[in-house]
Amino acid sequence: MLSTIRKDIQAVFERDPAARNILEVLLAYPGIHAILFHRVAHALWGRRVPILPRLLAHVGRFLTGIEIHPGARIGQGFFIDHGMGVLIGETTVIGDGVTLYQGVTLGGTGHEKGKRHPTLGDYVVVGAGAKVLGAITIGNHVRIGANAVVIKPVPDHSTVVGVPGEIVRRRNDEDVLDHTHLPDPLTERLERLEQEIQEIRAWVKRNRKPSD
Repeated sequence: MLSTIRKDIQAVFERDPAARNILEVLLAYPGIHAILFHRVAHALWGRRVPILPRLLAHVGRFLTGIEIHPGARIGQGFFIDHGMGVLIGETTVIGDGVTLYQGVTLGGTGHEKGKRHPTLGDYVVVGAGAKVLGAITIGNHVRIGANAVVIKPVPDHSTVVGVPGEIVRRRNDEDVLDHTHLPDPLTERLERLEQEIQEIRAWVKRNRKPSD
């Protein structure tokens, strides 16, 4: 567990340019506090210790504003940036090197039993306010834009935006999520429609007879 915690701390320095020193991270980063509570609670959950894992999760939520069910399985190098309002459900599975921003929900879609929360691959980035719902699989190196609602599986190296989430890009590199330059499917469709209207107007103008 200590090796995993070290990698969680290292992830802060790798992904947050505001992180200055280890003492500041340990004392003033709620994302680190939340994952520390979870690592302990999950270990107890796996040993079937009653009540205490849920109690630790509850204390962690009270102190950080981040709710992680002790049953969730989270890989190494996990980073929650800011974190207020993050919710991670019981049967969620998260790979290595994943980043979540504030307000993210990894939740279910109802009262179904068994596996009911998402599975995230390695090096996934989920933007602020995004919702990933249901027992779906999000591939490796996926980028989910802010406020997207994802309810269908997403393949590797994809960027997803919108409500409901729509794949707008497939890439083979590992670039970071650029919140300011995400494609907007609706805007792109409107722009294509406007272009088609202009082309039709130009065609009508060229072919209009003098008597018309």
